[in-house]
Amino acid sequence: MGIPHFLVIPFPTQGHLNPSMQFSHALAKHGCNVTFISTEFNHKRVMMKAASSDQENLLGSKIKLASLPDGLDPEDERGDLQKLLLSIKKTMPSRLPKLIDEINALDDISKISCIVVTVNMGWALEIGSRLGIKGALLWPASATSLSLCDSIHSFIDGGVIDSEYGLPIKSQKIHLSPSMPLMDPKDLPWISLGRIFFEHLVQEMQTCKLAQWWLCNAVHELEPAAFSSSSRLSPIGGPMLASSDYNPTTFWEEDRTCLHWLDQQPSQSVIYVSFGSWSVLDPNQFTELALGLDLLDMPFLWVVKPGNEQYNAYPQEFKGTKGKIVGWAPQKKVLKHPAIACFISHCGWNSTLEGLYGGVPFLCLPIRNDQFVNKFFICEVWKVGLGLDKQENGVISGDEIKKKVELVRGSEDIKAMSLKCKEIVMENMEKEGGHYVRNLNNFIKWTKE
Repeated sequence: MGIPHFLVIPFPTQGHLNPSMQFSHALAKHGCNVTFISTEFNHKRVMMKAASSDQENLLGSKIKLASLPDGLDPEDERGDLQKLLLSIKKTMPSRLPKLIDEINALDDISKISCIVVTVNMGWALEIGSRLGIKGALLWPASATSLSLCDSIHSFIDGGVIDSEYGLPIKSQKIHLSPSMPLMDPKDLPWISLGRIFFEHLVQEMQTCKLAQWWLCNAVHELEPAAFSSSSRLSPIGGPMLASSDYNPTTFWEEDRTCLHWLDQQPSQSVIYVSFGSWSVLDPNQFTELALGLDLLDMPFLWVVKPGNEQYNAYPQEFKGTKGKIVGWAPQKKVLKHPAIACFISHCGWNSTLEGLYGGVPFLCLPIRNDQFVNKFFICEVWKVGLGLDKQENGVISGDEIKKKVELVRGSEDIKAMSLKCKEIVMENMEKEGGHYVRNLNNFIKWTKE
């Protein structure tokens, strides 16, 4: 067989696109060809953002970009994930076989040998199976969240959750492993999804069993219980974090002036605040966060995405004189900067990994889905951060934010655990002969068989 050719089809949100592009870079570094599928809507955004010559120079000839329609009109709201998901499942499956034929027609030597999908795109595995093309799942969240989703039927049979919404039936906590703290079933990753999405997830986990490999953007030593629970899970987090930072599918232009600003700040003095690409704070919470940053009287770097002005109304009292506010930041570089003292985060998995990689203590403000599982690990398992407690109205006060920032900055134990986790992640990135690299090599070798 010729050079392996991977068709990478992520669900079109930033939390899926980023690891999928990292994975594509890791495959290209190993000499493989990759065709990366975006929706037509996102593809146009990519083409507007960067000149094709820049893309070619940075991606190299090993990664090509292609697109399929998502079925929505240009003016439709793609922040409605349920609407987006249902439209994709209705529109894309009939068009994928033709695209595969077109891609294969361009290269007789390197035809598509494997389809790699993230969760929600399992329908492509079914098409690949019918066409005799191998399939793999790239899980964009933690290995623990994958293990939990794969255990849904066990939780239903055990009377832990109901079968309609996946909501907890009992208030008692659950043990993921004898060596781990008890977890509140309210933190299970599907709790905030609703009935339609939960039903989809149950079906999706069955469909994903068509994938012969379940590849996890994770580090074995940080989640040993998840990997011991299933031999199907393969960690490849080291090679992915070590891959290129260039990602043409990022929706917002990075404001790199923040790196120069950080250079002017004292060591471990800056609070970094970011809630990822998808999460939007309630307006009352946004106000309290702004007031909390003022109360701290410390330098802060705050990522406030453009386009959410109806939520992001700064209170009149907000001074923000010691801070810098940007629309988007080169987060991996920011979190490794020596000026960063702590990270106020929504605990999305990409942000969690990058925070661990930077050795930065966390303050956790999870909003939905797997973010609650990640907070559990940050606070209870790895002990690299603290949670923020809500008031009766469900809002975290500015005083609470100030108090917890001071606590996390003053905790030598949290700092020590943060550095220990950083060492674990760094070691996995740098081990050329480590089993993470072997996993990737074995996966590539399998596609050639």
